[in-house]
Amino acid sequence: MIRIILPPHLRDLAHVGSEVTLDVDGPITHRSVLDVLEARYPMLRGTIRDHVMQQRRPFVRFFACMEDLSHEPPDTPLPAEVASGAEPYLVVGALAGG
Repeated sequence: MIRIILPPHLRDLAHVGSEVTLDVDGPITHRSVLDVLEARYPMLRGTIRDHVMQQRRPFVRFFACMEDLSHEPPDTPLPAEVASGAEPYLVVGALAGG
């Protein structure tokens, strides 16, 4: 069971609480987790990744085990702690401005 924590604006859009749990078959990667998340909550399609290129949106970051995983390739396995459900996979809306 994968635990995912979404930023407040995506929680509101998906009508979920602070944490979502998903069953993911196969390797636990950014791609596999986001594929299952978007399949279960279709209203999130295009908010985290681009519809066509499937690349992370510029102001979205991914964290797990206190590390920024945002620039890892999509098929890189996530940490074992995330795969086991011990640690959450965080989707964070980055802030910008000056």
